[in-house]
Amino acid sequence: MSPKRIVVAVVGAVLIVVGIAALVLPGPGLLLILVGLIVFSTEFEWAEKRVDYMRGKALVAAAAGVETWPRIVFSTLSALAVIGVGVVWGLDPEIPEVGVLGPHLPLAGWTTGGSIIAGGIIALGLLIYSVKRFRFGDERAPAEQRQRA
Repeated sequence: MSPKRIVVAVVGAVLIVVGIAALVLPGPGLLLILVGLIVFSTEFEWAEKRVDYMRGKALVAAAAGVETWPRIVFSTLSALAVIGVGVVWGLDPEIPEVGVLGPHLPLAGWTTGGSIIAGGIIALGLLIYSVKRFRFGDERAPAEQRQRA
């Protein structure tokens, strides 16, 4: 296996694993999985066949996330809350001891806090993109296009 192929495999795998984690944690899970598949597709034919399918799923999810104003407000508040958690994590405040936790947050500091903040900023950016594209743009949501066809 060539060195390039190994790097592609490692980077693609990391992106997909983080994307899967981000499906249940705050973060752009489907987007990270899509990017991981795109990276894989540069060297692996099996991944190339799955990129279009995942791109469609990501667009449907993005469109559904901005279908109503309450969803947009909730998503915005959630992203801002993630940024707030990142700031608190970075400041490393003393917390009450609960079992094995305390008096400091695990992995506290600006490295962890900064990555949490970055996740919140990415979520806000994706939200803005989705609102512009699916609420105010000319393009209809992929789900709407399929229902009308």
